[in-house]
Amino acid sequence: MKYSILVLLFISCQSESIKEHSTQQALYDIFEGEKIFSEKEFPSWTDTESAVDPFPEINPTAQKRRADYWSELVAKMEGLNKAELSKQDQINYDLFKFILEDKIAQVAFESYLTPISGDGGFHVDFVYMRNRFSFKSEAEFERYLTILEGFKHYSTENISLLKLGQSKGKMLPKAVLKGYESYIDPHIVSKAEDSYFYEPFNKFSFNISDERKDNLRNRAKTAITTSIVPGYQLFKDFIQNEYRPNARESIGISSEPQGKEYYQQRIEYFTTLPLNADEIFEIGEQEVSRIKAQMETIIKEVNFKGSFADFLNFLRTDDQFYAKSPRELMREASYLAKKIDGKLPQAFNLMPRLPYGVAPVPDAIAPKYTAGRYSPGSAADHRAGFYWVNTFKLESRPLYALPALTLHEAVPGHHLQISLAEEMEGVPDFRKSTYLSCYGEGWALYCEWLGQELGIYETPYDHFGRLTYEMWRACRLVVDVGIHAKNWSRDQAVDFMASNTALSLHEVNTEIDRYIGWPGQAISYKIGELKIRELRKKAEKELGEHFDLRRFHDVILENGAVPLFILEELVEEYIKLAAE
Repeated sequence: MKYSILVLLFISCQSESIKEHSTQQALYDIFEGEKIFSEKEFPSWTDTESAVDPFPEINPTAQKRRADYWSELVAKMEGLNKAELSKQDQINYDLFKFILEDKIAQVAFESYLTPISGDGGFHVDFVYMRNRFSFKSEAEFERYLTILEGFKHYSTENISLLKLGQSKGKMLPKAVLKGYESYIDPHIVSKAEDSYFYEPFNKFSFNISDERKDNLRNRAKTAITTSIVPGYQLFKDFIQNEYRPNARESIGISSEPQGKEYYQQRIEYFTTLPLNADEIFEIGEQEVSRIKAQMETIIKEVNFKGSFADFLNFLRTDDQFYAKSPRELMREASYLAKKIDGKLPQAFNLMPRLPYGVAPVPDAIAPKYTAGRYSPGSAADHRAGFYWVNTFKLESRPLYALPALTLHEAVPGHHLQISLAEEMEGVPDFRKSTYLSCYGEGWALYCEWLGQELGIYETPYDHFGRLTYEMWRACRLVVDVGIHAKNWSRDQAVDFMASNTALSLHEVNTEIDRYIGWPGQAISYKIGELKIRELRKKAEKELGEHFDLRRFHDVILENGAVPLFILEELVEEYIKLAAE
């Protein structure tokens, strides 16, 4: 009898194992199929072995073809029994389905008809393209040249999408198109050698004959004069003569056809939580009130005589808070980055192998760019990550905000998180490259807050700078919803941001234009940070003296970017196991 029971148990376990393997295999077949499909649909810029056109098809027919394929995959996934999967594969399932459903929604709402935003788009992404190359082989130069030669056609195709969007009432508002030429003019050069895209040809880091160098350089000059310059000129002419004159006056996405529904979809995507516009707005107002009280405390601490507005004006105009040269700003940013590096072991077990550097934002995009940003690296391409610092218009780059900016963009913010994700092992490839704003930006904002524990903020002004950045993200909740769901004007949004933060007026204006042109993305930062802090508070309360900060950070980071609803489950599981 005992033997029979053991046999039955063994058979049952074997059956469950077979079921799990079968379901897992079906799921991984879906992953692999989509990977092959996307590699064909969206060729890699740097794939030197590819013989296909490096530019993706972007016409409506191609967009619908992709959406139909992704819909088929979702239907297949819904036919699987998720309960038969391991915990890790359930994460794979939930994340992949979330990503596919958003891609399908993007096509359904025809977001591809607006391939530009207030501070980005196909024309700016093309500038980033150059930085993906290491230029350590002739094959890389050949691939790069093929891309340069194809830009004019790619620009023309994007203009066609913008025209179609214009005919359907789906376009950027006029407010964010003022001065848009600043992104375009640097690439309309009279001499090819002065082009940003020609710079790699000035120096070769590998052995190559002078004849081959000359051939590559001549080909580059031709590509710049016949493709790059005309491509940007066509785009400029279109913006100036057709698009901007006919752009909509209203700034909110809700004024577009299906705009209200699209904004709700963006909220759900960028927060990964079941929230609506009114709830976001209310959270923002509460956070603004809380943070402002902390700011008032610091104003009293430094014995400033005057109103809150007077103090903000003092911070914006006093020379002591600003670098005298780009080099000084870069030195301070580099010092802070290394200072933080030395503090990381206090709070982290996991640290990436990939190093990072500090560099200025490229001149070609600096005028309308944010104060700083992270440019990801790649171990496979032997390319470090970079913390970009904007040295344009130094009077708008306060030093008191630099500690928070560095914590956010470099470590332990974006560089640490993104690099760790890329170094994950034993997971499908899409997990390594997935980026969700609520997770990634929420983590980076949490890192600004964590800087207090790490001892990064040395002066009351540094602390005020951190609060200014936190207030900035809290204001985003109010402003983004105000613009896109409550019919706010641009001036109303600017006034709200300027009166509640110490951001320079230049930064305030560039930020507002960014929110107008990118509905919903701005709300992800604060919602993500609040969720991570909420989860940490819960773990601290339930675990008491058994709470381990390093282990908590492991739990947040070790699975890469995941929706917040998955992150909650992971922390709940950590608390349960740690309490045993």
